[in-house]
Amino acid sequence: MSTVKQIEAEILKLSPQELSQLVDWVLDLDEQRWDEQIEQDIAVGKLDFLAHEALAEFEAGNCRTL
Repeated sequence: MSTVKQIEAEILKLSPQELSQLVDWVLDLDEQRWDEQIEQDIAVGKLDFLAHEALAEFEAGNCRTL
């Protein structure tokens, strides 16, 4: 049996409260890893093109105000 299958089997044994706590933890972990990835992408310049596009649109007067 794979580790994932073992984890799935254990999750099925959780109470509703425990499952809720696990879901919250997994969502927090996912958000943290996403934030870390964005920070890494910014640090190495992977998102520079977005800043350049936004500045170009702003300078061209194509930006809408909210």
